[in-house]
Amino acid sequence: MPLQVADGVFWVGAIDWNVRSFHGYTYTTPRGTTYNAYLVLGDEPALVDTVAPGFEDEMMGRIRELIDPARIRYLIANHGEVDHSSAIPHVLAQAPEARLICSRKGTESLGAYYPQLWDFQVVDTGDHLDLGGKTLSFIEAPMLHWPDSMFTYVQEERLLLPNDAFGQHLATSQRFADQVESWQLWDEAARYYANILAPFSRMVLRKLDEVARSGLEIATIAPGHGVIWRENPGQILEAYRRWATGEAKERVVIAYETMWGSTEKVARALAEGVADEGVEALLRGLPMADRTEVVKELLEAKGLLVGSSTHNQRILLNVAAFMEDLKGLRFTNKIAAAFGSHGWAGGAVAQLEEGLREAGLDVMTSDLAVRWAPSAEDLERAREFGRRFAREVRQALAEPVAAHHGTEA
Repeated sequence: MPLQVADGVFWVGAIDWNVRSFHGYTYTTPRGTTYNAYLVLGDEPALVDTVAPGFEDEMMGRIRELIDPARIRYLIANHGEVDHSSAIPHVLAQAPEARLICSRKGTESLGAYYPQLWDFQVVDTGDHLDLGGKTLSFIEAPMLHWPDSMFTYVQEERLLLPNDAFGQHLATSQRFADQVESWQLWDEAARYYANILAPFSRMVLRKLDEVARSGLEIATIAPGHGVIWRENPGQILEAYRRWATGEAKERVVIAYETMWGSTEKVARALAEGVADEGVEALLRGLPMADRTEVVKELLEAKGLLVGSSTHNQRILLNVAAFMEDLKGLRFTNKIAAAFGSHGWAGGAVAQLEEGLREAGLDVMTSDLAVRWAPSAEDLERAREFGRRFAREVRQALAEPVAAHHGTEA
């Protein structure tokens, strides 16, 4: 059934209990997700966003409990990605008088996905739409997380509908953040930011500053995925600012892949050294550990140690995939180092160091490329490097946070 979010505004989306991956298996979703759509009941009703393929009937059923879909006069597409837009043709077929509203960039993405659509009404930041009793205004939000992204704001209810910002991949029968377990909510919110929005942290900060300067009053934030922030919505805004500026904890993530156990022995010695200094060490062997989860843990970690055995003079495949994640996510203000093992020919450690620099991390040279199996001396050298790395982490956290150096695309 539909659920009231604010006076005259209803959630009419869909719950996907079974989805376990997003973005082509690059993002695992162990708790499912929701596709949130919102019906704004003014004199001329507006539907804000739609749902993913296969969930059209679920959404339309909820709409019919409130109004005849033919009464919809506006369909707002905050973002053209298919999980939010695929039901647009379905809605327009049942609401023939509805106008499709999107950002200027939205005409490109929507026009490519749905070439049968052509009658777009383009809006820019500051534009308003009077529904009769409800007023919508629009805020362009490029690269949060696509060029076409924008926010819709219901003025009378101080309700922000930001699509892919401030969300979580979380399937639940509850619709509001205060109704779910706090640890679960923040675990998924952090996972979402780390794996989707981290590359765009500079734009996140700009948008947060823009919204703050505008004096926009926000009583509720209703994102495109997950649950709705109705009590103290400022808490997710504050979290985004922390994550975007690279604030971190005394934590070191140690991610590695091993062939015959040598690299794992070095990883364990490094973890012991880090812990000796009182810094939290998270040891994550790949592929047993989920890369999406490791990325989430790295979001609030100051340090990263990455290790791999050498195979065919290259790093192992699961670490290679993790390194590609890092290059795309462009985390800021983190210290990193590489380690590994090899037989007759090395190469993995040098490649890891090069990849870490390419990802924009501050790299410490470790000289921890162990041949064959680590000796007692090798393991003690790894422990000592772990201690030194932990001290560097602590010292860096005592210094002012540097400016974000991520990319815009």
